[in-house]
Amino acid sequence: MQASHSPFRPLVLSVLAVAVLGASGCSWFRKGNPDYAMSAETRPLEVPPDLTLPSTAGAMQLPQTGTTPSAAGAPGAAASPSGFNVAGGRDEVFARIGAALDGTAGLTVASRSELLGTFDVTYQDSNFLVRVVAVEAGSYVSAVDPRGLPASSPAASALLVDLRGKLGN
Repeated sequence: MQASHSPFRPLVLSVLAVAVLGASGCSWFRKGNPDYAMSAETRPLEVPPDLTLPSTAGAMQLPQTGTTPSAAGAPGAAASPSGFNVAGGRDEVFARIGAALDGTAGLTVASRSELLGTFDVTYQDSNFLVRVVAVEAGSYVSAVDPRGLPASSPAASALLVDLRGKLGN
């Protein structure tokens, strides 16, 4: 008996050989990028090209305070529409401000807090705080509105001009 040869036998053998070579890691079928040969933990991170970071150029800039050199000429002194510097310690200036406020016509001091350095005042139908804080050049006297922002009302400005005159600045 003679063995019968199938015409598909060489085709099946060639497909089987290609499959074995492909599965065995033949260099003909591998990618050319060496990153694929590395383990997943050591491969470089791939970031999509459309993923960009926002600009942080102005992130750490300090806002302008609007202070200008004071006419008093004290080093480091500054004056602004909502405050001025006074020579002396905070407690001493607080006491001087208290005496000046007590002598101001049309002003009512609702409360005073020496610990916080504030006076809660009503002047010309406006409510605001007069605050005294220690700074390098002495003390800084300012007016603060109920929101905690510098008071810009005409009454606050007028009171600060009056206090500046009474304190000799």
